[in-house]
Amino acid sequence: QVQLVESGGGLVQAGASLRLSCAASGRTFSDYIMGWIRQAPGKERALTAVISRYGSNTYYAESVKGRFTISRSNAKNEVYLQMDSLKPEDTAVYYCAAGRVPFGSANINSFSSWGQGTQVIVST
Repeated sequence: QVQLVESGGGLVQAGASLRLSCAASGRTFSDYIMGWIRQAPGKERALTAVISRYGSNTYYAESVKGRFTISRSNAKNEVYLQMDSLKPEDTAVYYCAAGRVPFGSANINSFSSWGQGTQVIVST
């Protein structure tokens, strides 16, 4: 298992930007695809962005495509989520997660290690 700790959440106004970070420890970071999953109030968790082991492939949910960017640094054992043009509907707890599955077959159930989550609130 890999241990994950998120940071960078907060309260911002619509249109602002935030950058979430997730620090990993415990296993070889590059063995894992990494994902950001969010859970809005009263809703189920939703896969938001995924990045392959060496960063060559990414996936975004339609709702964030063009506004969010996932990246990683295997040298630093970190993954990031740059969130631009934030909307009130982006309000959620954002979880960082790691999985040892091929990028092409990843879904929300593929992630075996999860962080504790970081709250993002976007006000109007």
